[in-house]
Amino acid sequence: MTRAFRTAAVIGAGTIGLSWATLFAAHRLTVRVTDPRPDLAEAVDDALATYAPHLAARGLDVTDLADRVHIAADVTEAVRDADVVQENGPERAEFKKDLFATLAREAPAHALLLSSSSAIPSTAFTGELSDEDAARVLIGHPFNPPHLVPLVEVVPGERTGEDAVLDAVDFYTSVGRTPVVERKEIPGFVGNRLQNALSREAAYLVQEGVVTPEDLDRVVINSLGLRWATVGPFLGAHLGGGPGGYRHLVEHIGKSMRQTGAGLGAPSQNEEQNEEQNEERQERLIEAVEKAYGSSTYSELTGTRDRRQLAVLAALDSADKEEN
Repeated sequence: MTRAFRTAAVIGAGTIGLSWATLFAAHRLTVRVTDPRPDLAEAVDDALATYAPHLAARGLDVTDLADRVHIAADVTEAVRDADVVQENGPERAEFKKDLFATLAREAPAHALLLSSSSAIPSTAFTGELSDEDAARVLIGHPFNPPHLVPLVEVVPGERTGEDAVLDAVDFYTSVGRTPVVERKEIPGFVGNRLQNALSREAAYLVQEGVVTPEDLDRVVINSLGLRWATVGPFLGAHLGGGPGGYRHLVEHIGKSMRQTGAGLGAPSQNEEQNEEQNEERQERLIEAVEKAYGSSTYSELTGTRDRRQLAVLAALDSADKEEN
């Protein structure tokens, strides 16, 4: 690691921010959290209690987790001595523009300024910063929940310095994440664009009556999800081509797959239907998903999700150890 990270500021304590705060604290950082929500202290306590067992299962020492997480009265107090700032505010460019102006002014000059933005590139909200400040701003986009899902998309802006990119990779690696640097800014970055492409077709298939929401989820869990937990789309396709690899796959079934792709649907956007009809289709889709999963509480569903994700991570760890 090229530099030490001892203190982290977490700006915004929604689901993502609370998960980040717990992860950072579990990796022995001093964490200062700020958010205007009136129940901030209670939310932090609940998150630490909920997420600590997850991190303990990953081999981290969480015995004094609460001692390393502190409530800050405002942004200025939170970033005062920070080595790294992780912003988790609303997904609005104007909001982030104002917030990062404050972060650049109040945080130490050496502090990395990272945003959990899900879709907005940092160039969209750093235009009025000085070159020196813009050089230390970049995206560090996680997948929910970041204390469990390893990926962090590291996306530099047009004026982000290369040292900041390297430092961000070092930082996320030091807290057990898997950073991937994306060298071109694009709305939604990579992970969400892939997710959105699949989600659009999933919604279309349900709206067309091809499959129910719960059965579509079963399809993904028992096929693509299982495959992609161990290999990505390109390696999976390369293996799908047998000994001939990706070239064989493309040459032999590529045409039929392209024909399938040309017929992908657009949910709730049928040009032959008016806006009211499309809204009705969207509402029926929402009701179908609520019927499938609405009988369980959010905490019950996330508990099941997190247990399963931990099981997948443990299985992958075991397989990696066997290979090594």
